[in-house]
Amino acid sequence: MESDIFDELDLQLLDALEVNARASFAQLGEVLGVSDRTVARRYRRLCAEGGLRVVAVRDAVRLGQDQWTLRLRCVPDSAQAIADALAKRPDTSWIGIASGGTEVIFGTRPRSPGDRDDLLLGKLPRTPRVLEIRAYQLLHRFYGGPTGWLTKFRMLTDDQKAALRNGPVSAGPARIDPEDEPLVAVLEHDGRAGHPELQRATGRSESAVKRRLTALLASGAVYVDVEYNSETIGYPVGAVLWITTTPAALTAVGEALATHDEIAHAAATAGPCSIVATAVVRNTADLYAYLSGPLGRLEGVQHVESSVFLRRVKQLTYQRPTR
Repeated sequence: MESDIFDELDLQLLDALEVNARASFAQLGEVLGVSDRTVARRYRRLCAEGGLRVVAVRDAVRLGQDQWTLRLRCVPDSAQAIADALAKRPDTSWIGIASGGTEVIFGTRPRSPGDRDDLLLGKLPRTPRVLEIRAYQLLHRFYGGPTGWLTKFRMLTDDQKAALRNGPVSAGPARIDPEDEPLVAVLEHDGRAGHPELQRATGRSESAVKRRLTALLASGAVYVDVEYNSETIGYPVGAVLWITTTPAALTAVGEALATHDEIAHAAATAGPCSIVATAVVRNTADLYAYLSGPLGRLEGVQHVESSVFLRRVKQLTYQRPTR
């Protein structure tokens, strides 16, 4: 992996944050072989120039909640306004504008059946500039979620990753209790928020905050993720791939996609296609090479449609456009 803006240490720091986004600068420095002041300086630069943000995410898979990917075909010139309106909703996880500006693609994690019906059966069908809605319910995650994309580039050794990891997610049930909501809300804004800030938000003691945060992370109910501008690390082209497979090949194709460096996310779906995946590449030539090569050679793939992002409106967070 090469970047015109960031060097190897910057990219290693990004990878380390994907492994443990709440690791202290001292711990990160020890693993990377630099001082904590160097890590702090590089971290600030990644935030300023690479769009780095660290936030907590509720894992819908572990919580047993619905996840959907939706494609909206829109009236020309309306996609940005529709995308901005959707981005303000807390139940949308990512949003992009594709197909030359006539399509809005987004992920949503409704907190309840009522929220799901409000969006899918209420607001979207009544939006006059939305011409067509295609909905894909995610059935199984092959790659993505708490597993970061950068780990595929092997910028850290296995020993370095082991030194950063908190431990495996437990196999038992995961839940977020009502009294956890203030804690999670702070982390959804700043995944590296310190214990004093979490204490103020929850009214709990430091030991209680530490104990509950550890439990939430260990159960997998919540994980702390990073977002950044992929173009700043040399990968400006992103596309959603709508893949149709034979039923017998669904699992094998999904597991193969999970091993491909180009794939940042892949999931089996109920809907017009079998798998929805996100590819991130350096340029359109690399996208063509991937579609016609590693993906095209997979046995059982019957059809592939690709939607190249024109603009990413929301990743994990939404930055309101400046006027």
